[in-house]
Amino acid sequence: MTQVYGQATVGTTTLVGTEPAPVEVQVDVSSGLPGFSIVGLGDTAVLEARERVRSALRSTGFRFPNARVVVNLAPGPLRKHGTGFDLPIALAVLAATGQIPARLWMGRRAVGELSLDGAVRPVPGMLAHALGARRDRVVLLGPLESCHLAAGLPELEYRGISSLGRLTLEESAPRVRSSRPGTGPDPDLAEVSGLDTARRALEIAAAGGLNLLLIGPPGSGKTMLARRLGPILPPLEGEERIETALIHSVAGLDETPALSGSRPFRAPHHSASLAGLVGGGSPPRPGEVSLAHNGVLFLDELPEFAPSALQSLRQPMEDGWVALVRAEGRLRFPARFTLIAAANPCPCGYLGDPVKVCRCPEAAVQRYQGRIGGPLMDRIDMAVTVERIDPAALVRSSSAEPSARVRARVCAARRHARAAGRPLAARLSGAELLAGCHFDALTRQTLGDLGRQSHLSGRAVTRLMRVARTIADLEESAVVTVDHVMEASAFRREDLR
Repeated sequence: MTQVYGQATVGTTTLVGTEPAPVEVQVDVSSGLPGFSIVGLGDTAVLEARERVRSALRSTGFRFPNARVVVNLAPGPLRKHGTGFDLPIALAVLAATGQIPARLWMGRRAVGELSLDGAVRPVPGMLAHALGARRDRVVLLGPLESCHLAAGLPELEYRGISSLGRLTLEESAPRVRSSRPGTGPDPDLAEVSGLDTARRALEIAAAGGLNLLLIGPPGSGKTMLARRLGPILPPLEGEERIETALIHSVAGLDETPALSGSRPFRAPHHSASLAGLVGGGSPPRPGEVSLAHNGVLFLDELPEFAPSALQSLRQPMEDGWVALVRAEGRLRFPARFTLIAAANPCPCGYLGDPVKVCRCPEAAVQRYQGRIGGPLMDRIDMAVTVERIDPAALVRSSSAEPSARVRARVCAARRHARAAGRPLAARLSGAELLAGCHFDALTRQTLGDLGRQSHLSGRAVTRLMRVARTIADLEESAVVTVDHVMEASAFRREDLR
């Protein structure tokens, strides 16, 4: 068979954080010593595409050219990573050698990993690549397994390919929503007996997107309560779904729950590293705080986390995003989450417990509580003591409110805030917060007295106002009264200012 020499270009994208950057895959097939080289600042996974592409073409009946093949990934200075370049490289080789019509791939992008038998597989960040194609109004060619993305992204033109052996557009799959297995029922608040104060704090945290710390002895129900915060939150809507799903897609996780409206619930172990918590690696990947974006970040055994990891939470808790600065540039990941943390009052866990006696030295208690740090505690809106549960209450049939009823009140409170032109209380600050509270003279005086008596910082007073504003929203009140402020002050522990 006569060897065909030529050039071809196929578009694709590479991820810079969560942003898809356009890349041209340029292939030149020319006479000379047979070889296959890839240039353009590709990482190891990109360079390994040579073996995958060669085997995939031969396995599906195509001919790999016995010639000099050079692949250039333009622009050159941009670092490329991942296995998503396999499919565009294979298509460009086939187009350059005349084995497929080059016109079929004009104005299109391709992303996908190739198996040695020619099957096309999804790669992390398929949703990001799809959003880039929708933004630039081009057709995206990708794995058949990712066709469900088209159903969640109107205006996206997606063509799924199961294998290199099925490349004609007629055989490419149309928009199809893939079916994913369910995750089972959510935990319900009706299963929680007693703990009325903690339940109330959980409802306030859900209504205002506020941060909550649960303190109590082992077995008092702190973790059980924390895992029931997600089911009382309203579902994701509109752009929130896309933002949340995008981060999970880039991290290589299933984005389907977020696209269906489920808020993320992340519970990293206390041995999590700094990079695992806030993000990092090479290439930089989102950490747990970003994976909890628009959802819940649960930190159990809070004082057991490394101090550096805990203090790294301060900036995302204030700003709602994480900035990672590396040699190759600066990346920004969204990280607006509701923090719920659980902690024992001391190393043994029984400080102040009416049943078991704490035997921890005073110095050990202070060191243990000091691991959380004042600056981080200043960013936690509410701290609640969870008392030991009466064993008799555990064996009685529960008559507690179910999550559905609490969730209805939370949704009503958020609707009330939106109707007043206010965002979530957690996002209010400064003049916007003062204007939203509508204090009268008596309430202002009460708030000032509380701040002076408890020696609260300016940030702590602001957070007290946010809690009071949320309580007022739950009652659908336009103004924040003295009663709202007094209830809000009950959710601050004097020993953990």
